[in-house]
Amino acid sequence: MPSSVQDPDHDQSMVDAQQETAQPDYPELEEKRILVLPGATETAASFQFEGEGHTLGNALRYAIMKNPDVEFCGYTIPHPSESKMNLRIQTYDTTTAVEALEKGLDSLMDLCDVVTDKFTTARDGYNASAADQMTN
Repeated sequence: MPSSVQDPDHDQSMVDAQQETAQPDYPELEEKRILVLPGATETAASFQFEGEGHTLGNALRYAIMKNPDVEFCGYTIPHPSESKMNLRIQTYDTTTAVEALEKGLDSLMDLCDVVTDKFTTARDGYNASAADQMTN
């Protein structure tokens, strides 16, 4: 038997586990998560999002398409084993693809804030009514 198995003071599995939990793996703030793919023009561009999938892709596509200055918006996941999402935006001459992306991200964040507020209000109301029922 290896010495690490026989010697309880030197258990390698515990050393490995301690090293894994000692340093949490947080993404760096300066990490580029959105790339503009080659071939972009002012009114048509493809963007690649690192670490994103269908959840953001479909919601962002919906938010961007609500903009009347956007002619087309679609997204793809190039391959299921890669955590990348490509988003294509084509706009009319009144705005740029980057402005449409920024507006779409802003409106999606606003929508998430509204949903969070409504959920919190409903949850607090439910918890208050459940507490009233328990005291009666």
